[in-house]
Amino acid sequence: MELYPLKVFLAVASEKSFSRAGEKLLRTQPAVSLAVQRLESQLGEKLIDRSGRDLLLTDAGKIVMEYARRFENLERELENSLDELRDNSTGRLIVGANESTSLYLLQHIEKYRRLYPKVKVQVRRTLSSRIPAQLLDGDLELGVISYDPGDEHLHTRVIFTDHLAFVVSPEHRFAKRGSVSITELGMETFVAHNVVSPYREHVIREFQRHKVPLNMDVEMPTVETIRLMVQRNEGVAFLPKMCVEHDVENGQLAEVTVEELKLERKIRLVYPARRGLSHAARAFLEVVGGGENQ
Repeated sequence: MELYPLKVFLAVASEKSFSRAGEKLLRTQPAVSLAVQRLESQLGEKLIDRSGRDLLLTDAGKIVMEYARRFENLERELENSLDELRDNSTGRLIVGANESTSLYLLQHIEKYRRLYPKVKVQVRRTLSSRIPAQLLDGDLELGVISYDPGDEHLHTRVIFTDHLAFVVSPEHRFAKRGSVSITELGMETFVAHNVVSPYREHVIREFQRHKVPLNMDVEMPTVETIRLMVQRNEGVAFLPKMCVEHDVENGQLAEVTVEELKLERKIRLVYPARRGLSHAARAFLEVVGGGENQ
């Protein structure tokens, strides 16, 4: 089977349009349609349902799309490996991280770039819960997460230990307090992060266990917007300490200890256990160092 028809089909499936796929591939729409038809004929399956207004994949189309992505990843790995054979200092490193865990990479990337300035470093923003699967599928080489994935097919290395900080505005009634009890938080408005995480669930469980109302009346999509809301005294929040460290030091936020909620966050670098890493990825592991594989 030739790879070109699979590339064309993947472009059509990703763009959900024959014309946009043609523009992406620098091909005419008829040429794109013909390539998909030939692929369907070769496989003996209809891959696209053309009966409605919107382009929909059949069950067979969904399967072929997943394999086409794998072929694309393998092709990229091949090109990367050949580049490294020609010049051991070049290549590309793709790391997956979410908004907050990206911060823990900064110092390591700075050091890595000084040692390997020709390597292209790409940090892809993605949901932390999706990173293990993306590593196993080959979409990422390395990932940064704040939980143990519990998968024997993945190695993890602790690169930072942080904690969940309870932060308030400097104008808040708790700002001058060193600590508060969880029972004092029942009347507070919490600005929550609307992304599911083990830490969010842990906080919810602790409030339930102490029979204290947890008023998450405001949910925001990013840590940055939560910080700004808290700075303006529109609510309080639990956020990773590294994300608010400068704000606390500069007096824009105040961190207050919640006696019943002292939650440690271990930041882990994750990578496949049974697939060879590129020279770029292995070099990054050496730069990061950190704890033993777990």
